[in-house]
Amino acid sequence: MQKVILLILIFLSQVIFSAPKITETEKLASTCKVWGFLKYYHPEVAGGKVNWDDQLLEKLPKIEKAQTKEEFSLILENWIDELGPVKEIAPITVSKDVKYFDKNFDLSWFNDKLFSKRLSKKLKFIEENRFQTTEEFGPDFDGFKNHKNYFDLNYDAKDSRILMLFTYWNVIEYFFPYKYKMNQNWNKTLEESLPSISIAKNMDEFLLAMKKMSTQLNDGHVMFHIYPSLSLPSPAKHYFPATGKIIDEKLVVTEILGDSLADAYDIKIGNVITKINDKSIKDYIEESRSLVSASNEASYLNKVVNPILTSYSENVKVEFLKDGKYETKQMVWFNYHDSHRNEFKKGAQKKKDKFKLLDNNIGYVDMGVIKQRNIPNMIASLKETKAIVFDMRNYPQNTWKEISDFINPEEKKFAIYTYPYLNYPGKYEWKEGVKAGFDNKNNYKGKVVVLVNEDSFSQSEWTAMSFQTAGNTTIIGSQTAGTDGNVFEFDFQGFHTGFSGIGVYYPDGRETQRIGIIPDIEIKPTIKGIQEGKDEVLDRALLFIETGK
Repeated sequence: MQKVILLILIFLSQVIFSAPKITETEKLASTCKVWGFLKYYHPEVAGGKVNWDDQLLEKLPKIEKAQTKEEFSLILENWIDELGPVKEIAPITVSKDVKYFDKNFDLSWFNDKLFSKRLSKKLKFIEENRFQTTEEFGPDFDGFKNHKNYFDLNYDAKDSRILMLFTYWNVIEYFFPYKYKMNQNWNKTLEESLPSISIAKNMDEFLLAMKKMSTQLNDGHVMFHIYPSLSLPSPAKHYFPATGKIIDEKLVVTEILGDSLADAYDIKIGNVITKINDKSIKDYIEESRSLVSASNEASYLNKVVNPILTSYSENVKVEFLKDGKYETKQMVWFNYHDSHRNEFKKGAQKKKDKFKLLDNNIGYVDMGVIKQRNIPNMIASLKETKAIVFDMRNYPQNTWKEISDFINPEEKKFAIYTYPYLNYPGKYEWKEGVKAGFDNKNNYKGKVVVLVNEDSFSQSEWTAMSFQTAGNTTIIGSQTAGTDGNVFEFDFQGFHTGFSGIGVYYPDGRETQRIGIIPDIEIKPTIKGIQEGKDEVLDRALLFIETGK
């Protein structure tokens, strides 16, 4: 009998010790999803009746000690039970006017391999009897109304870092309209980010991990501004006295920012930079991908120019290519003010024309400088032209309505939206959108040409969409930034961040995010054209106006 008992005990001990242990990343990733789900779905939590952040901080030590999925799952089950019963209200009716957009919605993780059947069932019940609200956003849908700003957390504490990560991940999970457009699944980003957040030794390491996480949104609206007073001291930045564009993995100077410094080193528009401190431009491009957020490659190459031309050392070696030969210059770069002194010198920059008449009775409008008050004069001056070129290779003022009224013969819808559906977080609903123009028999009868490129960003893309309704509009240039919509912004300890808040689509449902405004005629600047002082995009537009092709 004793032998039988001994064998049973040995068997039970083997079963216990052979139970698969779960990793910290697995536990934290699953906890993040449950915590965020309850934050927006559970009536007690979403209704603001409990301090949900403090509860997470209290539970994390217990979660850390859990060794098996049974132990882990039980902690989460008990946590839900402690919140009290959820009133059964299912089925929740949805207005016939609501048309769901479901590409971002995913609660399939309810069946996580770490969860017991009881836990999965509890989560599903809460989904079906979820909190009902319309109070998460401000009146203009311009940001989070009730979102807490995390200024009081200590980045030295691991649990506080995890809380900030959980908060950010879940905001994106439920309120980023383009989650489905990311290169990498957001769940995978969570799993990859957790280890570096957990072991961060100081604030700079933590902020770097969070910044890398934000770039995974593949969204040009993403910002990640670190508060200097809270970051560890860093060396002063020094800048090249010009800026440029990346063409064929080379950096071509397109604008002089500090004239006297540029003269000292014979830097001119059209100069071709191939290396900086013995590192090729191609290497800089690849190394910066985890730190620069952009919606597409064209926008990324535009954004990466500034960090390439920024150095923490004032002594910089720059290699140029001229007439097939390489030339290296040992340069001294200066602070922002000295390297961008053209911005600070009165009269140093030629004042740009808001609009003007080109040869052959063609009008030209610089959308980056023209303002609403200038529109009546622009219309009076250019209404009899045979064509108007609207240069949108910039960020326009809010003039889309007045100009679209001028060029449109009738009112037409040019964009529709997806908004977060607050009564079912993670789901979105289609909204009616906006119209351009009105019934106008005196509308502009000539050709409308819109110039775009990677500098055409957000408001510029939106404005181009409104101009396309005119029927006589031709888009000329190259891929735009692919970043449309408004921006949601919020704060954490040490940094301010934001992302696109609503989805923007053409009336037929075509996407704009990451795609941008597709040119009817594609043309890009060349190194040779820049060196010869040509505006090849404008030249192509003028050719089209004269020939129709």
